[in-house]
Amino acid sequence: MRRYIAARLATAVLVILGVSVVSFFLTFLTGDPAEIMLPPGATAAQIEKFRAEWGFDDPLIVQYWRFLKRAVHGDFGISLRHGQQSLPLIAARLPATFQLTVTAMLLAMAVALVGQSVPNFWLAIMMILLFAVSWGLLPTSGRGGIAHVVMPAAAIAINLMALLTRLVRSTMIEMLSEDYVRTARAKGLRELFVTSRHALPNALIPLVTVIGLQFGYILGGAVVIETIFTWPGVGLFTIQAILNRDYPVVQASVFILATAVVLINLTVDLLYVWLDPRIRVT
Repeated sequence: MRRYIAARLATAVLVILGVSVVSFFLTFLTGDPAEIMLPPGATAAQIEKFRAEWGFDDPLIVQYWRFLKRAVHGDFGISLRHGQQSLPLIAARLPATFQLTVTAMLLAMAVALVGQSVPNFWLAIMMILLFAVSWGLLPTSGRGGIAHVVMPAAAIAINLMALLTRLVRSTMIEMLSEDYVRTARAKGLRELFVTSRHALPNALIPLVTVIGLQFGYILGGAVVIETIFTWPGVGLFTIQAILNRDYPVVQASVFILATAVVLINLTVDLLYVWLDPRIRVT
């Protein structure tokens, strides 16, 4: 058990480190932040001064090492656009993203099969036209009460409903045909007991895997929905930072979201051991 947890923790650290390397160097492919932050008529001396003040004149490997040392202590630098520490700016928007993610997952697990082929961005636009513009039942955008989260969460959840429902159905059909289930029935055990104590625990392993993957996907990939509904989450904030070439915010948001996804996957790995003690490092 300890070896399994230690191996998964080591893998999680390596994945976070790898994501930080890739995201950091890809960020600089978007262009020079001086072009946006400085006025159009800025002189070469002003551009060089800006780069020197923010450390952009150092080699990329030096800048990455500086970023990594600060990130370990929770310091992701100052936002070029907002003039504040990047971490508090992102932390202030994390609750909105988590609210949208959790609500979407709960809706996806609670509602029956609706359809997996409908693109969520198209569904989001149709919802706005129907429920907000035509009927005036729900707000078109923003974050406030329960009414604000209904449409963005539903737009994400409807795509997951079919996936989770079909997965549970197919897995339970497979588990209920196993020899150990037939043996339990032959002993005269009640069907509810056979299903809940024998079939369901084994059927939960693939379900937990998909839920973990989808949770991480929604957490880091709900950018389109957040943009359509102007939902003030990390996804929308990151897109705005990319357009503004606000490197510290982009690097911090990618690092934090990647860490959250890795931690979710780590939790799923640990749940495997709880659901099936036979699972080990080997």
